[in-house]
Amino acid sequence: MPQAPTPPRRNDLREHAIDLMVQAAPLAGMRRGEAEVVIDVMKPLHVLADTLLFEEGDADDNDYMVLVLEGQLRAVSSASIPDGEVVITVVGPGSLLGEMGVIDGGPRSASCTALTDVKLGVLSREALLGLIDRHPTVAARMMLGISAVLAGRLREGNRRMRTLSQVSRALQLELDAVHAVNRRLLEEQVGR
Repeated sequence: MPQAPTPPRRNDLREHAIDLMVQAAPLAGMRRGEAEVVIDVMKPLHVLADTLLFEEGDADDNDYMVLVLEGQLRAVSSASIPDGEVVITVVGPGSLLGEMGVIDGGPRSASCTALTDVKLGVLSREALLGLIDRHPTVAARMMLGISAVLAGRLREGNRRMRTLSQVSRALQLELDAVHAVNRRLLEEQVGR
């Protein structure tokens, strides 16, 4: 007698989230049981494609971070460019975003938009403080994971700044050379 197909397990997304949390910050050494504790205090959120999750400069209601479970998000910064933006990153499952907000609640440093329908786990500062009180080891590993993500972004930002500085220096040398040629041509024209 043929067997009926097995219905999908109700907790598949939870299990997937736990796996992603373990992978999100490998330097933190978070074990599966610890990741379960973190996932269980997160709130699920489904965001449709093209939805703005948070906006650069927002200072209200930003004391949370997200773990991307499914889909892709794009983080951009206006970088003081009139009518322009710089894509900081495109992230997918296993990525953490908004971690500075959960730590300090300060204004968002970038805007974040869903490129696809996205499923997220949301960790609020209140939930993180609860972890600190009830599960200090888990909270310490979570904070170490967040710190590793922030350190990686800082290193990448420093690398980009060095590259930009080198490009800027090369452009300045080029402009100085063109200016010297123009000055010499002008002096020759005036001297005639």
